[in-house]
Amino acid sequence: MNPETLERLVRVSMPYGKYKGRLIADLPGNYLNWFAREGFPKGDLGRLIALMHELDHNGLSELLEPIRKAAGLRPRAQE
Repeated sequence: MNPETLERLVRVSMPYGKYKGRLIADLPGNYLNWFAREGFPKGDLGRLIALMHELDHNGLSELLEPIRKAAGLRPRAQE
């Protein structure tokens, strides 16, 4: 995994569905788990969602905070 991929998690928004417009990094764990059970989308979007699922599932979401800060974004809201 390269740093650009992690940065894309805080730059790319969900293009459809209940969480349309929300950053991939801000998708709730239950939604990420649903994708893990039902199948990730094809292509780049699916790879980003799968990566975010792994980070979230393993309690590593905090790794994105320095990237958020460098990009001038708010910290992730705790749910």
